[in-house]
Amino acid sequence: MHLTTGTPGQVQLDRLLRIGTRGSELALWQAHHVRDELRRHWGEGLAIELVLISTEGDRILDRPLNQIGGKGLFVNEIEDRLLSGAVDLAVHSMKDLPGHLAPGLAIVCTPPREDPRDALVLGPKLRETLDKDVTLADLPAGSVLGTTSLRRTALARRQNSGLDIRNLRGNVPTRLRKLAAGEYDAILLATAGLVRLGLADEIAARLDPEGFCPAACQGILALECREDDAWVRTIVAPMNDEAAATMAAGERAFLARLDGGCQVPMGCNATLVGEDAVHLRGVVADPAGRPVFSGTREGPRSEAARLGRELAETLLQLGADVVLKAFAHGGAG
Repeated sequence: MHLTTGTPGQVQLDRLLRIGTRGSELALWQAHHVRDELRRHWGEGLAIELVLISTEGDRILDRPLNQIGGKGLFVNEIEDRLLSGAVDLAVHSMKDLPGHLAPGLAIVCTPPREDPRDALVLGPKLRETLDKDVTLADLPAGSVLGTTSLRRTALARRQNSGLDIRNLRGNVPTRLRKLAAGEYDAILLATAGLVRLGLADEIAARLDPEGFCPAACQGILALECREDDAWVRTIVAPMNDEAAATMAAGERAFLARLDGGCQVPMGCNATLVGEDAVHLRGVVADPAGRPVFSGTREGPRSEAARLGRELAETLLQLGADVVLKAFAHGGAG
């Protein structure tokens, strides 16, 4: 069978596409978005089934993520189903993916990126007393800030050492309910998730990525399938965005060189500059607030992956491995 990314008439459309996804509100939004975009391109006749898969990160909610097993907490079970042939395509938040994929699998499509910045969301008390354009530094001493991210913990402490930072687990609506109930004075979330769920009005501030570096690939979706599945590659190809793919290449190369996942205190953010350049900023920070190691690289977009690796090497030479080793196996916290 000849496959092409051309017109629907040239592609087999009577095969069922089974999309594996987590069951959270945000994961389902992402899976529905991919389904709808694929049908928009190939026609409503494209048969798609969503397969809900529970992951370890979804099931264990009583401990910080870095204490329950390190990399792949939200993807391992989904990748197992891909490899077994139970599903054909997985839709991930790319920031949840470890730097190295399971053998036999590949990221085959990178749709357009949503805003990569972190968002500060205020509880009722602070919302009444602080301006809309508040920063972390403006939060009063002793304010209870909720996050489960070691990276966010580290960077928040650097901007406001008086914060009382406490673990916050659960999906986006659950975290917002805990904030509204007064369990926290403010919380940190990904802007992308709030925007995608229609909750952008909850955002008090989108944090400047220069001083608050986002997680690698935050705001980017990853469409993953079996490496040799040419049909799925063809079906998803129209959704690919070259700009997002370039940013992802640099940020994932940084992540892979540091052997990190989303539970390691590191961030990397790529921005496109001019006609053909990409700028990368990377950070590794101890959750205590120091030490912190940061750097930048800029060069041709076609060399984004090399730039990401070089940036990681620079941070390692500065001493970032001391921080990384403490969290590499999920035991520190």
